[in-house]
Amino acid sequence: MKTVILAGGFGTRISEESRFKPKPMIEVGGMPVLWHIMKEYTRYGYREFIICAGYKQEVIKKWFADYFIYNSDITFDFSKGNQMTIHNSYTEDWKVTIVDTGLNTMTGGRIKRVKPYIGNETFMMTYGDGVADIDIGKLVETHRKHGKLATLTAVQPEGRFGVMDMEGDQIKSFREKSQTDVNWINGGYMVLEPEVLDYIPGDETSFEREPLERLAQEGQLMSYRHKGFWRCMDTLQDKQRLEELWNSGHAPWKTWE
Repeated sequence: MKTVILAGGFGTRISEESRFKPKPMIEVGGMPVLWHIMKEYTRYGYREFIICAGYKQEVIKKWFADYFIYNSDITFDFSKGNQMTIHNSYTEDWKVTIVDTGLNTMTGGRIKRVKPYIGNETFMMTYGDGVADIDIGKLVETHRKHGKLATLTAVQPEGRFGVMDMEGDQIKSFREKSQTDVNWINGGYMVLEPEVLDYIPGDETSFEREPLERLAQEGQLMSYRHKGFWRCMDTLQDKQRLEELWNSGHAPWKTWE
């Protein structure tokens, strides 16, 4: 199953670093947040990724182009016509497709633009700025059991996000968070059937608005409730907190060896 990762936004709320690189390329522990997310999926056997790039998309392409070189032992023999010999490679067995989905395209439009790379099959999708210790195997199992078109991971973070009203595991509607809410929000980490792409009219569509709301109204949107760790790297403070967790040696999202 392929995993689509949204990595094309401007990251305006963390502009201290996103002036120079896309938000998913901001580093935690010396590696981009995007890498951390991909390692999470790899832990459960998912190794094929489609990156929806946009803002400073060349930074993402260059990083992956150099990744193999930076993570290998290499001999450069200039006496024999500039030969390069790879001795050991420490890279993952990933297949990564990076697609320029446009500078100002909305989230739904970005997903729609990578339809040719998804094909007519079930796929996963998440945002390129959120890490978690989600059991992706159980997430996929949950999606397959209920037979609906879409499953998103519901989480309960602090603070500043819009919430979802649910009946059991079925998502009924979305609204702004109130002072009294202790509710579930969209944490990404979705499993989607290819028919979901038909709910996206075009580039101007925010996936979190019309498509998800319509799926909810039609009873086609289910949740996977995650009560463990989840954090979105939305601000510099969020980044610093993730750095602290990583440097402590006990980063909750690091479920791989």
